[in-house]
This record gives sequence, structure tokens and C-alpha cells, in this order.
Amino acid sequence: MRRAPVLASALALAALCACTPAPDEGTDRPVEPRSDTALRDAMQAPVDRTHEAVDAATEAAEARREAALEAAGG
Repeated sequence: MRRAPVLASALALAALCACTPAPDEGTDRPVEPRSDTALRDAMQAPVDRTHEAVDAATEAAEARREAALEAAGG
């Protein structure tokens, strides 16, 4: 009964030692970056619109705050 875990561990260790990393595939030329940015632009467009909306809302709130301060005599 006590030999089963030891045997299993030994087999697992032997299997791990037998594994070798894959050989490096030599490439003659480096990988060129993709120039197709349509997907990136499509994903970034809603983010840009949101940033613009937040900036506009922040500026409007600042203008309202300044107007309220001026109206209060400050």
C-alpha cells in the first residue's frame, strides 16, 4: 500500500524528465507587425467617444460651478 504513492511519484518524475522543450524553429526574417488597424480603431472608437463625453460633461459642470460662485458673490 505504501509503495503506490512512491511508484506514482517516481513515474511522474520520470515522465517529466523525459519531456524536452520543443526545438526552436529558426526564422529567416523577423515577424513584421500587422499594419491593419481597423479592428483596433473599431474597438477604440467607443472609448474615445466616452472620453469626449466625460470631458464635455466635466467642462459643463465646471462652468455651472463658476457661474454659481459668481452669482453667490464669490
